Amino acid sequence: MATENKLHFWRRNAKVPGRFLKDAPKTNVANIKSKKPSTFHEFARSTNDAWDIDDEEDNDFFAPSHPSQSHSKPQTPRLKVSKHTTDTEPQPQPLNRLEPVSTELCQDQLEIDGEPTNGRVVKSSSDAQLNSNTVRGTLQKQQSLPVRPVIPLVARISDQNASGAPPMTVREKTRLDKFRQLLASPNTDLEDLRKHSWSGIPREVRPITWRLLSGYLPANMERREQVLQRKREEYFGFIEQYYHSRTDEHHRDTYRQIHIDIPRTNPLIPLFQQPLVQEVFERILFIWAIRHPASGYVQGINDLVTPFFVVFLSEFVEEDVENFEMAALPLETQRNIEADSFWCMSKLLDGIQDNYTFAQPGIQTKVKALEELVSRIDEDVHLHFKKCEVEYLQFAFRWMNNLLMRELPLRCTIRLWDTYQAESEGFSHFHLYVCAAFLIKWRKEILSMSDFQGLLMLLQNLPTIHWGNEEVGLLLAEAYRLKYMFADAPSHYKR
Repeated sequence: MATENKLHFWRRNAKVPGRFLKDAPKTNVANIKSKKPSTFHEFARSTNDAWDIDDEEDNDFFAPSHPSQSHSKPQTPRLKVSKHTTDTEPQPQPLNRLEPVSTELCQDQLEIDGEPTNGRVVKSSSDAQLNSNTVRGTLQKQQSLPVRPVIPLVARISDQNASGAPPMTVREKTRLDKFRQLLASPNTDLEDLRKHSWSGIPREVRPITWRLLSGYLPANMERREQVLQRKREEYFGFIEQYYHSRTDEHHRDTYRQIHIDIPRTNPLIPLFQQPLVQEVFERILFIWAIRHPASGYVQGINDLVTPFFVVFLSEFVEEDVENFEMAALPLETQRNIEADSFWCMSKLLDGIQDNYTFAQPGIQTKVKALEELVSRIDEDVHLHFKKCEVEYLQFAFRWMNNLLMRELPLRCTIRLWDTYQAESEGFSHFHLYVCAAFLIKWRKEILSMSDFQGLLMLLQNLPTIHWGNEEVGLLLAEAYRLKYMFADAPSHYKR
């Protein structure tokens, strides 16, 4: 009885999608009744769903019908990209797959036009309206999303709040106002500042925020200018006292190694290839090595200067920092950037100096802790490393020594350090969980590699060149989750 009602329904409703036209050859009802189990399948084979029609594969399906019949037949909508509309219907053109397609679709470039059917299938007007509404809704949703600037292949220093980015959103403006309010207080609440800095610091206030969070500047506003002046003079006092000794036999090897490493620092960024900038880095690193004889200079420390240098330079540069000519700044400004970079880098290294003392015990300990942590959070990856005879020290040593700076673009490192400075032990403790989250991020690619060489090549050349603030934010969120689960649970952390 139900089957007979369905048949009558299809016969009565002329507007049902997939309905046969009257001039189409009629199906033998007797044959349909004799094959009840396959009735629907026969119907499906004899019709086509208008939603699944492909313009290229079914051009013959939509052959033009007689003009006199076109006014009574609903038209099947399709999307095309067009900048100009004409009164006449353009002929369908084959799709050139080699032609680049613009990724920016404006609403006036999208037009819904119709193609007449060939008399086999009639698409109902209600379905045409539904399709039109769906397209319109998709466009509105697409336009309502924030436009994210495309990050080029060459590593950019600028983060997504820098020049060339879309106008600041209401939320970003509110956060910036909150930072300015905190920084303008006579005594800045550092705990509150850390809380707001965890999810990223606006570019406009990042220099002063980093100076405060690193401990270089006091929270009291009245004392800041005095401290800045005194510390800057102290640094250039060190230059006068020690820098001439770089040619002495006792310090010659240290200076030679620094001189070799400086040109290797971010070689793709023109800023760091300027002789003036390289001289600044040489002075900073040599003075730090002289004042810290327990460790001296170790390869990798040169990378740790760059985020501070770029952030403090951005305070005076509105354009893209990576192409800025350092010589264009006044000499006093250059000196201030150099001194501030030295002191903030020194504050950072004070917390992780055991990474750079003899035999680098801090790094050895952290790599071992990473191995134990990964064995708990993703046993498949851990066992895969054992199967391929890959040691964690072979790839994670650099992660700890350079704080992931060789694995991430500099813009991502700056965003990462916003959070590190907001954490109480960001560089020494929280970094471990960031490394674990970073490793598990690539678990699919890791498990697909079955040989030692391919696995190490992957781990030393991870595809992060297109990363931005969004990817770093997700990485930090996962790292925080791991810290919350394992940091205070030693029984879950160790075997």
